[in-house]
Amino acid sequence: MWLIDSEAVATRITAGSDACLIVETSDPLRGYDMAESGRVEVTPISGETPFADHLGETVLAVSEESVPDSGRIALEITFGSGRVRCETWSGDLRLSSK
Repeated sequence: MWLIDSEAVATRITAGSDACLIVETSDPLRGYDMAESGRVEVTPISGETPFADHLGETVLAVSEESVPDSGRIALEITFGSGRVRCETWSGDLRLSSK
């Protein structure tokens, strides 16, 4: 997943193969084919994600959780109207709002 700010800087948040949470500056990918697994399409946000309620808002704070063996495991982003938590769970990226 990519978050793009008002200055067009894209930040990628994803789950790493070692169950850590990866947060890096990275341009969004274009769609790509995964053969028998299907095609991955990169599309703009829809109402189906916790970030949809915060479009256009300023980030007020960011906090992270980490563990000694695997590094960063969660990131919580605070907006004026609420928070979004990004975390890894069994190798997958999970998003939730608070």
